[in-house]
Amino acid sequence: MACEKESDVKPTVYSQKTPVRNVCATSAFTIIDKTTLWPRPLARTWTLMLLLVTCLLYWARMAMPICAVTMAKQFGWSKTETGMVLGAFFWGYCFTQVLGGHAGDSIGGERVLLLSTSCWGAMTAITPLLANIGVRPLVTMTMARFLMGVMQGVHYPSLVSVCAQRVAMGERGFLMSTLACGCYLGMLLVGGVGSLMLDWFGWESVFYGAGLLAACWTFYVWKCLLRGPFFSFDSPSDSVTEAQPGATRTRWLYLLKEPCVWAMIIAHLCFSSTYYTLMSWLPTFFKETFPHAKGWVFNMVPWFVAMPSSLFGSCISDHLIKQGFGTATVRKIMQFCAMGIASVFIFLVCKTSNFLLAVACVSMAVGLSTFNNSGGSVNVHDLAPSCAGALFGIMNTCAAFTGLVMVYISGYMIEVTGSWVTVFSLLALVNIIGVTVFIVLGKAERVDVLNEPQSI
Repeated sequence: MACEKESDVKPTVYSQKTPVRNVCATSAFTIIDKTTLWPRPLARTWTLMLLLVTCLLYWARMAMPICAVTMAKQFGWSKTETGMVLGAFFWGYCFTQVLGGHAGDSIGGERVLLLSTSCWGAMTAITPLLANIGVRPLVTMTMARFLMGVMQGVHYPSLVSVCAQRVAMGERGFLMSTLACGCYLGMLLVGGVGSLMLDWFGWESVFYGAGLLAACWTFYVWKCLLRGPFFSFDSPSDSVTEAQPGATRTRWLYLLKEPCVWAMIIAHLCFSSTYYTLMSWLPTFFKETFPHAKGWVFNMVPWFVAMPSSLFGSCISDHLIKQGFGTATVRKIMQFCAMGIASVFIFLVCKTSNFLLAVACVSMAVGLSTFNNSGGSVNVHDLAPSCAGALFGIMNTCAAFTGLVMVYISGYMIEVTGSWVTVFSLLALVNIIGVTVFIVLGKAERVDVLNEPQSI
């Protein structure tokens, strides 16, 4: 098949006007359709809306844990039965990560988010009704919690797809860090406003509130931003694939042979496992070590620190990239802060007998961990923008399982040794291993396209 001449090539297909001798060999270049990027005013609006929906996502996710004690007392649940209801979410959460990422890559992350939010918002709103339909509340609440995990599992992979499709490389760190603030804000909101609603109006109001706000978000995005039906299954990057059929075709076997991809995956698994374990056991650590301390202090202060820290890290990373620093170098610096330096503070938590100093160490560890949003988390956009959502879904699914295993192992170690030093030392070690692999093997070059020229 004869190749097109240079004069026939449309320059708007490329991220920059690169001289091309033979279009059959252009797959080695990074190809971006600029028409898919959001203009700055629209990007600001979408950033705000994605921040809000992430906040609401965590409100809906944490509604059951906040109300668990009250519901267990009302329905007569034991500790084991309460744990079964709460744990059902994570099993459902693992099932749709890859599906959500693939759908976001294929039809657009915004559409997947809109459909997902409408579903989990409705499920949250009807949860109180399911408790009174005649079936045992334990069964209906467990199923509702499982379905909530299924519906919310697509959220973060879809955000990754949106970031890869709609945001320029130098601005992705800021977007992901801003959206990460949504989870911290959501936890603060449900811990504050949700607790008041629980005391004043009953546990049902916590679910109704989250469901109503999710419905408002869905209507606004559908009516004002997407402006019409979102069941149009055209990919946002169709113009790219039409212009260059082989340019962004993903070869998964080739992709998974790249050391830099595995370095990113290992760093994500180590970071997520450590983070999940730390968040799961910190309340128990503080209650056992400082039994007379105020619970709201260690439950809220770290999240207040996390929000400005996340934005600060994103601003630093984007600024360094715009100043000419290598993207890979910036990603490694941010990940070293999130895992390397943070590990020092994680280890120091169990070495102090002063409550305020322990809270300060936890706050520093949590604050530095937010730098991951500008490091390993956004590295998936550097390596594989054409399948960023699906690849992140695979990473997140594995991280959820390893997180569950790590939480269990930590509990076993505490029970056997009776020492928190062993657990925190293990977390620090896992972090050090992950960041070392990322620093040695990590890259920020695109590896998701066919690099070999086709035969003429």
